[in-house]
Amino acid sequence: MRKVLIIGAGIVGCSVARELSRYGAEITVLEKFNDVSCGTTKANSGIVHAGFDAKPNTKKAKFNLLGNAMFDKLAKELDFPFKRNGALVLCFSEEDLPNLYDLYQRGVANGVEELQTLTGEQVREIEPHVSKEVVAALWAKTSGIVSPYEMAIAYAENAAANGVKFIFEKTVEKIAKKGKIWQVSTQDGAIYEADMVINCAGIHADELNNMVSDKKIEIIPRKGEYMLYDKTCGYLAQRTIFQMPSKMGKGILVAPTTHGNLITGPTANDVDSKDDINTSFDGLKEVWEKSLFSVPSLNKKYVITQFSGTRAHSTSGDFVIGMSDKRGFYNVAGIESPGLTSAPAIAVYVAEDVAHILALDRKTDFIATRKGIPHFATMSDTERQKLIAKNPLYGKVVCRCEVVTEGEIVDSINRPVGAKDVDGVKRRTRAGMGKCQSGFCMESVMEILARELGIPFEDVLKSQGGKIVIGKAKNGKVEG
Repeated sequence: MRKVLIIGAGIVGCSVARELSRYGAEITVLEKFNDVSCGTTKANSGIVHAGFDAKPNTKKAKFNLLGNAMFDKLAKELDFPFKRNGALVLCFSEEDLPNLYDLYQRGVANGVEELQTLTGEQVREIEPHVSKEVVAALWAKTSGIVSPYEMAIAYAENAAANGVKFIFEKTVEKIAKKGKIWQVSTQDGAIYEADMVINCAGIHADELNNMVSDKKIEIIPRKGEYMLYDKTCGYLAQRTIFQMPSKMGKGILVAPTTHGNLITGPTANDVDSKDDINTSFDGLKEVWEKSLFSVPSLNKKYVITQFSGTRAHSTSGDFVIGMSDKRGFYNVAGIESPGLTSAPAIAVYVAEDVAHILALDRKTDFIATRKGIPHFATMSDTERQKLIAKNPLYGKVVCRCEVVTEGEIVDSINRPVGAKDVDGVKRRTRAGMGKCQSGFCMESVMEILARELGIPFEDVLKSQGGKIVIGKAKNGKVEG
């Protein structure tokens, strides 16, 4: 059986793994973190873009449109949160109207359907909290919102159900070819062999490509900072609200999330370090001040957390997808916005291309569906009673803010590609996502993790490398 090695378990790596698992091959995913969606994916806006912004005749334009059309079916098949809520691009001056109309024409050229322009009055009829300074807007009805990390987890679980092996905490240090076989060495001395290596390493994809290819790639880390608001602010925007885009990106947005919160951001600043995910005073100040242009009634006291992430900006200006100049080393690199939207279509394209190159046969027993964790908070009383009757742990609420039960947490740990730390549980169940941000439930979540993983309580991590407890206190001193 042919061997395929995928490097990177973000949304791109996980979606490629799932689509490739439709074919008969031995597929392994290597990831440097201890879980999927721990890089760019977890710090994503979660916007399913309509496709009006990408430059026509680019890979971004092509895969954006194709990917957008796949979400309704995929969300049902893989059971992840998605809503087609539409988007508005706000124009604040008469002088900027030509640019708005250019954006409309670009969308038409890209094949985006259900696009129209609105007057300021029409905008405020459907979004009453939008600024009175808005004179017009582009309305894209096919835009949507998705939970990016839950989408990646869904792809990973379905891939695992179809035979894909995920190996975590593996940082690639060397890639070499011996004959027709690729050898990938990791930091712990392990060597993995494959007929095909697929590079889905996000902001580090250029480093892997440049280890083996004469055709170099350059990826610049572009940091974006965000603010997340409590659900009490959810009424302020039903649609994703953009400002006119610039060469650095789509600007500061105000958008609902699939779980009812409100998110604002991101900034777009090129940084030197690919590991720089710290928030900054200036960055958050920019997010706050610019978001007020769109929705002046935002209230900072309802911000429950801030975060940032880096995205992979390729100096080529477009996605880098295809075989490198070294046969058997396949790049899926520079997948910045609209990368999340494009990921499903990119995955189908890559899987079909790789299957053709390796002459893989299509499976007859592929499992196309996946059922997510039952979410107690969204159930009816009848559904809750039935679930508790089957498993009493679903009757014990651990996270009060988000109404997450012990049954959900246990499920999140023991599923294929399960949670290994507090943040992993959080991404899968929303335990700790609420107003108190784990203030009340973290200890209980840690106790469940320790029990289910069979490790000491002190060894439970917030995230990879993020120790929470250093020992037991006795008489004012820490033991251990």
